[in-house]
Amino acid sequence: MTIRIRSALMALGASAAVSLSSLGAAPVQAAVELDKPECLAPAKPGGGYDLTCRLAATSLQQTGILKKPMAVNYMPGGIGAVAYNHVIGVRDDDPNLIVAASTGAALNLAEGKFGKYDGSEVRWLGAVATDYGAIVVREDAPWQSLDELMEDLKQNPGKVVFGAGGTVGSQDWMKAALTAKAADIDPRKLRYVAFEGGGESLAALLGNHIQVFTGDLSEIESQLKGGKVRVLAALSDERQGGAFADVPTAKEQGYDVEWPIWRGYYMGGKVSDEAYQTWLDKFTQLVKTDQFKQARQARGLFPFTKLGPEFDAYVKERIAHFNQLAKEMGLAK
Repeated sequence: MTIRIRSALMALGASAAVSLSSLGAAPVQAAVELDKPECLAPAKPGGGYDLTCRLAATSLQQTGILKKPMAVNYMPGGIGAVAYNHVIGVRDDDPNLIVAASTGAALNLAEGKFGKYDGSEVRWLGAVATDYGAIVVREDAPWQSLDELMEDLKQNPGKVVFGAGGTVGSQDWMKAALTAKAADIDPRKLRYVAFEGGGESLAALLGNHIQVFTGDLSEIESQLKGGKVRVLAALSDERQGGAFADVPTAKEQGYDVEWPIWRGYYMGGKVSDEAYQTWLDKFTQLVKTDQFKQARQARGLFPFTKLGPEFDAYVKERIAHFNQLAKEMGLAK
């Protein structure tokens, strides 16, 4: 029975289930009781995965959709690889657990950085927001525009130290590489320092250990408001509002680079249809509420919703796309 059919049958109530049972069909089970809801962030506190988990934990509880508080726990390592392997090996049927995921997870799967896995091992639950990549420097950096940074890189690609979450091939590295490539600079000549997530990377930028941070808009909103950083470019299709209204896109500066980052969740591959549907129903309800929309905006995130089978198909299409991109960059076979 597909999830869509099961959801429709649940809406008909117990009488419909009894009627179907008399015809030989299995009765529809009630929603699963979530006694210990948990969101696992596959990185250290302070980055995008932390933000994704807290968005769910806070808004689900504030709206009353989740009756019990959701724990937020952390499992850094491999920018999601350790958590992905842990879920498959240890908690693949846990109905209480959802795991924060993003565009970076799809990219890493495409490049084989999660081991032998290809994305089919888990149940992709949904995306509830999007973010955009950003080229960020300290407020006292010598570059006032993306053009000025690119001109320096053309003269000496190894002069400027980039830093972000993940090693070469990660989505944060891709932001730097694609921007450099758009300026006819060989990405392999960039100096790049890898960190375990956006929190560490931003701290390194503010500590002057790196000069350019290729992170996400949501990660730097408070520092931008506080005058600590300057955003040379947003990797979005158009300018964003709020704190980012004055931030130009890379495209409007002549660099055809975009990097949207969806924020979403997956569950273990062996969770029951009933557990999956329980979470799916909660997120379907959540994204329609004003409280959630306000929480999303407060975290510097932007509207983007794909849930259930639609999201599953989207993630798998993105993995295929990134696999092709990785081949072009010489990062995958």
